[in-house]
Amino acid sequence: MVNSKGVQCALAAVLAIGAVTGSAQASAAPAGFYSTPTELPAAAGQLIRSEPASMLLRVPTATGGLPADSTRIMYRTADANGDPIAVTGTYFDPQAPWTGAGERPLVSVAIGTHGQGDQCAPSKLFGQVLNVDSHLAPMVEYESIAVNNLLLRGVAVVVTDYEGLGTEGVHTYVNRESEAHAVLDAVRAAQALPGTSIAPDGPVGFWGYSQGGGAAAAAAELAPQYAPELDVKGTYAGAPPADLFATLEEIDGSSLTGAIGYAINSLVEAYPELRPSLDVEINDRGRDMLARVADQCVAETAAAFGFQQTSSFTRSGEPLSVVLDRLPVARELLDRQRIGRLTPSAPALVQSGIQDDIVPFGQAAQLATDWCAAGATVQFTENAAPAMGRGLGVNHVAPMLLGLPEATQFMLDRFNGAPTAGNC
Repeated sequence: MVNSKGVQCALAAVLAIGAVTGSAQASAAPAGFYSTPTELPAAAGQLIRSEPASMLLRVPTATGGLPADSTRIMYRTADANGDPIAVTGTYFDPQAPWTGAGERPLVSVAIGTHGQGDQCAPSKLFGQVLNVDSHLAPMVEYESIAVNNLLLRGVAVVVTDYEGLGTEGVHTYVNRESEAHAVLDAVRAAQALPGTSIAPDGPVGFWGYSQGGGAAAAAAELAPQYAPELDVKGTYAGAPPADLFATLEEIDGSSLTGAIGYAINSLVEAYPELRPSLDVEINDRGRDMLARVADQCVAETAAAFGFQQTSSFTRSGEPLSVVLDRLPVARELLDRQRIGRLTPSAPALVQSGIQDDIVPFGQAAQLATDWCAAGATVQFTENAAPAMGRGLGVNHVAPMLLGLPEATQFMLDRFNGAPTAGNC
């Protein structure tokens, strides 16, 4: 079993490092690395370039060494419309041995909400203890918690930046197909890297929470079609926004109201046919919000637009969720983002807090129900932590931390071939 005390100690160590050295920045990635070449490779997942990278928020191993050697990568993937694009990411090759069954496994970690500005790309933040923008809003690479947790167990990790984070263009936030492609092709790119300790056809898992939970879930159900050659063993999807309509309604007026701006920008970037209809509905204040969040990380967005109502951004005074629902093109595009209509080929763990005030519990439960009905093996776990200040986001973050031991054990069990029947 996973030692939950050890997980907590690792978590505390990561956070302590960030607290002690929080004003520092180091090892910033060169801007040229993120420039997309004129011609892209023909194959999805093919490497374009790579270079050594660093990870400053890290937990030393028992022998005093560092948890992994890091490599920044750029690789070819596909956007929501299937067109080729370049995205970046980071591969971590563990220094700890893999003591489980078979080849060393690889987990593709899908990140939670970071923001929409290029400075928010995790491949940049992994090399910085703390990023502080011009408005003094701090941004810590919190995915270092999950990454270190896996590395210390000898599991290799690849983390995609998704479309438009770091590279040119707008980050297509919570876009089901774009994010799934990036997560899947990150595996292909990592397995093609020379000199690593993973096999080119080794076991694979997907991991993510919140935005990342949705991306991991989307990757799991798209893998049989998009990347059938991958040896997928399991998926952890925590608080996945499987139904964007429900999620938009929930976060309106919360600390993450501005994330709705990320979603609007994402829809217009991926599907420009939406722009004319939306332009008629957004007022000047809404246009200002959309322009500003497009270049912000999540902490700055929360500081600037937290607890505001999206009704103040529309000409009609209706919430943006209502406006989008009555625009046929928007309703169709949001419905296209629904996760749960395809079937993952490997077991999945879906976690959700019953008091989650950002990604509502009901739609995560529906995802598990939909997958079960399609014949998938699903473990659905409710986190019953009591409500702690509605709309603050605490009820969303707490289940992520409390669910870490179960998620870790679930993933290790899948790599070790342990049987699971789920709880459908």
